[in-house]
Amino acid sequence: METIEQVLESLDVIIFETKQENSALGYFAVLYRRVTWKVKKGIDTGYFEDGRRMERLDVVFAGRYIDAYNNYKKDLPVSKSWKKAFDQASSFWPITFQHLLLGMNAHINFDLGIAAANISEGRNIEVLRSDFYRINQILADLVGEVQHNLGTIWPPLRYILKQAGQLDNLMTDFSMQLARDGAWRFAQTLHTPGGKLLEDCKKERDLAVAEVADIITKHKLSIRLLLAVIRLGETGTVKSKIEKLEAIPN
Repeated sequence: METIEQVLESLDVIIFETKQENSALGYFAVLYRRVTWKVKKGIDTGYFEDGRRMERLDVVFAGRYIDAYNNYKKDLPVSKSWKKAFDQASSFWPITFQHLLLGMNAHINFDLGIAAANISEGRNIEVLRSDFYRINQILADLVGEVQHNLGTIWPPLRYILKQAGQLDNLMTDFSMQLARDGAWRFAQTLHTPGGKLLEDCKKERDLAVAEVADIITKHKLSIRLLLAVIRLGETGTVKSKIEKLEAIPN
């Protein structure tokens, strides 16, 4: 892939495929298509400092997710962080929001730094910092936006979570792990490994990011029960829920 348009086309294929298969892998694909569309819009409107560089970053960044998805479908090796996210698609119990957070964890905490270091090879990576933070912010903002709109899948969801006070805690814990500075430091480390082997840096980071996924999926009994109630109340097929996510206005 060389353009954002090609990225969007590839994501459309994944979304179509996951709807046909009734697969929860489609939840993150829908979210990520929205991210890509917003990045394209940002490039077109001059939101980023360097539009051409941002398109390169977006293509490399998206390619890591698309390759991971395709490899997983073919039973080929994928990173530990993506495997943790993808494996949950076959489990009944994670709610839609958890699937989205798992994808965000792997993609921001692991993929974004690698993509940034990749396009900065032979260049000063510091010139990328402001746009790196901008794309990170687009991703983070969309999680909150989709969270707010998940009532379309199950209307009582927001009320129950608000009353229980658990969603804010989950988001806070996740956001602490998803700190943009952590993702940026990873990019800097890959750009200048400081004597470490590049692959060793990636393996260490991948393992750490995979462990962060436990914050999203493993909870004390009271939260597990709450999430179970929410999951049982998420009506409709996976395909219908993907379509509801698609229908949320940009």
